[in-house]
Amino acid sequence: MWGIIPAAGTGSRIQPLAFSKELLPLGSYVDGCTERPRAVSEYLVERMVKAGVNKICFVIAPGKADILSYFGGRSLSASILYAVQEHPEGLCDAIFRAWPFISPNEQVCIGLPDTIWFPETALAELPAKTLSLLLFPVEHPEQFDAVVTGEYAEVIEIQVKSPLASTKWIWGAMKMPGAVFHDLYQLWLERHDEYMGSLINEYLARGGCASGFRLGASYVDVGTLHGYREALHVLEEHSAAEILRAEA
Repeated sequence: MWGIIPAAGTGSRIQPLAFSKELLPLGSYVDGCTERPRAVSEYLVERMVKAGVNKICFVIAPGKADILSYFGGRSLSASILYAVQEHPEGLCDAIFRAWPFISPNEQVCIGLPDTIWFPETALAELPAKTLSLLLFPVEHPEQFDAVVTGEYAEVIEIQVKSPLASTKWIWGAMKMPGAVFHDLYQLWLERHDEYMGSLINEYLARGGCASGFRLGASYVDVGTLHGYREALHVLEEHSAAEILRAEA
């Protein structure tokens, strides 16, 4: 299974930094007997690996070689390769830079590297036989792609950064068959959408189907200082809850 991580953005909302925003230290991990800082994008890598991903494509900009230096060719049990988005031309353009590597017979997970979300195993619970969106509740859905679903979890509409969003549930990650990924790519070649939400809306309008699963509990965009502080708070709460569960 492939994982696609679009990491070519400039991170203008949280600059200036001396490194790529995807390497922003957030929390820590224990390496042997030593506690080390953890890059925010490592959380997504971990969640993808838990979902069965064994190959990851980081899509980076020409000036973001620090991501390559940090992750190298492997992280956890996943092999890593890199594709380059030469110019900042939107999320869809970045995601489809991975298209040459992915066979229609494989499965694909997509997530955003400057986010942190729980539970860690939610992506693993998504079915892979259709276009499946992992949904999270947020306070400000107008800042994201809000996903309207029907009685049987079918996606009716994605409201892209709409100030009139009619649901608090947004997509934070997705899973799909490689064949669906190829269908979306061909559709994008016609339209050149900037956002995945807009592209999926057209995919639905042309007879495609997608499902949205409300499996997420918390979701934070770490791309701003406010988001960074919120992410630290979420991690502290999660750690405290784990300690209580261990003591119970």
